Amino acid sequence: MKLRGWWIAVIPVLIGFLASVIAQVFFSPVPLLVFKMDVGMVAFLVGFFLSLLVGMALLGAAREQREAEKWMDQVDVMNQESRRQFIRRLDHEIKNPLTGLRTALVNLREARLVEERERAAENASRAAERLSRLLADLRKLSDLEERPLERLPVDIPLLLDEMVEAVALVPAYEHRKVELLISRVPWPMPTLTGDRDLLGLGVYNLLDNALKFTAAEESVELRARVEGRSIVIEVADSGMGILPEDLGKVFEELYRGTNARGVEGSGLGLALVHRIVTLHGGDLTVRSSLDNPRGTVFTMRLPIKK
Repeated sequence: MKLRGWWIAVIPVLIGFLASVIAQVFFSPVPLLVFKMDVGMVAFLVGFFLSLLVGMALLGAAREQREAEKWMDQVDVMNQESRRQFIRRLDHEIKNPLTGLRTALVNLREARLVEERERAAENASRAAERLSRLLADLRKLSDLEERPLERLPVDIPLLLDEMVEAVALVPAYEHRKVELLISRVPWPMPTLTGDRDLLGLGVYNLLDNALKFTAAEESVELRARVEGRSIVIEVADSGMGILPEDLGKVFEELYRGTNARGVEGSGLGLALVHRIVTLHGGDLTVRSSLDNPRGTVFTMRLPIKK
């Protein structure tokens, strides 16, 4: 990269040199040893050191600019790789239900028995539902970047109670139980300023994820408490757990953990929750264990703003 503005560094030394010449012209001559300390030489030395300082500052600025450009290039490469990775995952996630749908339609056309036609129709319906769910989640994730975030008081205990009721209405979770534990002593939980619909969606997705990866006899808890100036919401389960190498990637769009690929899902639910929490100025973390006691805990930490 070219060093712009280098000529500025020369100005002080030129001024000092001219001052030195003028001093020798207009002041009476002095011996050589005295000349080293006369007014002209002092001006020259001051100009020289000022030029040196300006030059060092310009070199420092140029170095910082080079480092910034290098960092931006690295970020751009990372973003491009992230986009390519997202496209590859999206292609994989769409290809599976489409392949299933094509296969089911072929079987439906060639089926001779009523049972075969019913089975093929059921497989086609399941593949179409999976594809529809994936596209719906993509739409939700896209809408987060466009819709304005509401800033209204949210009653967290009431919201959590509604989300527990909402997941209980899902046929697959009809006989499942979610323990709701809200800390109310020694003081009640304050209201939270935020977007109620989005916060509800985030909690619902975490509950759906916990129930999806736990057996019917395993436990799921939804907990809430106040810590300092934050409300902490946790969804804990005693399910299969998450592999250590997957923990740092579970919030990436369309990422599917190694031991989660046999479970239906769009791979966007946790990414959606992470984005919702980030928009509220909060933090979403996960910890998990594969050993006894095994299970996973997702923690939403949301700031209380007056």
